Amino acid sequence: MNLGRIIGTVVSTKKDDRLIGNKLMIVQKLDEYLKPQGDSLIAIDTVGAGTGETIIYVSGSTARFAVGNSGAPVDATIVGIVDSVEVEN
Repeated sequence: MNLGRIIGTVVSTKKDDRLIGNKLMIVQKLDEYLKPQGDSLIAIDTVGAGTGETIIYVSGSTARFAVGNSGAPVDATIVGIVDSVEVEN
C-alpha cells in the first residue's frame, strides 16, 4: 500500500468497457511525511475520495482485485482515505 494525494480527476467518455462506471482520479505519490514523491498516476477510486484528500492506493495485480475485476486494465486503485499519519522519529 502507498500514500498519495488526489490532485485532480480524469473524464473519459470512451474507455475500456471494464472501466465504465468507475471514477478516475489523478494521484500525486507521497512519502511517509506526506511530501510529494515522483510522478503522478491515474487510479480508480473505490472509496469516494475527493480532490485534496490524502489516500491509500494499491498497485499491480492487487489493484485489479480491489476493483473486483481481475481482468480490468487497472494499474492503481484507491482503497482508503487517510485521517492522519504518525511517524516516529
